[in-house]
Amino acid sequence: TGDLAERKLLPALYYRQCDQQFSEPTRIIGASRSKMPDEEFRHFAEKAIRDHVPASDIKEEELRKFTQRISYVAVDAKSGDGFEDLKQAIGDSASIRAFYLAVAPALFGEISHKLKQHGLITADSRIVVEKPIGRDLQSARGLNDQIGADFGEHQIFRIDHYLGKET
Repeated sequence: TGDLAERKLLPALYYRQCDQQFSEPTRIIGASRSKMPDEEFRHFAEKAIRDHVPASDIKEEELRKFTQRISYVAVDAKSGDGFEDLKQAIGDSASIRAFYLAVAPALFGEISHKLKQHGLITADSRIVVEKPIGRDLQSARGLNDQIGADFGEHQIFRIDHYLGKET
């Protein structure tokens, strides 16, 4: 529900919808500490798209399909509250699960461990973490070790969301 989701992630996912890049039944589950019903999150997503996607790129039918594809679960990385709700929302499907962590790097390990503790990681799961990963080499190694205790290296994707921003 943060700035990155509003300005970048939701618009990018909307463009994937427009380009027919989702197989069915792809679902997108937003998760954050804030409690909100699915409809409120769908409204947030639609507003984000209308605010950050050029009007000429808005296709009403694709926007409708996209907002129907998304839902929301309140999850607290520190306390662990909500991870069972997330597990229930995901269900038992054997589909690919991509966990995109747009959070403070200090939470990467905690979230990774809780995903494992709650049985949410499968062989086809992926985790995406954004740089900066740590404050220095030592803390970066520590975070990589924490995530690596739960996910195989082939399941971990590190990205730099600063790429493409003005210097």
